[in-house]
Amino acid sequence: MRMSMRRFPRLTNTFSKKMENHAHMVAPYALWYNFVRIHKTLRTSLAMAAGIESWIWSMEDVVALVDARSAKVSGETLVG
Repeated sequence: MRMSMRRFPRLTNTFSKKMENHAHMVAPYALWYNFVRIHKTLRTSLAMAAGIESWIWSMEDVVALVDARSAKVSGETLVG
């Protein structure tokens, strides 16, 4: 994770100054890494290899999940 995210090294101003901001950045990366990314040696996602999920997610699935969560938190209803 440290090698692929530029927020971890403190060489520039892009590192997270607050723990809350850091958590908000690491969470989507972990979701993408485990559910969306196809790993070369496994030829599948880590979630599928572990038996947690039966299909590989797309980024559209991740966006739909975020939209549904934000609508639930804000109390809005989704149309469609």
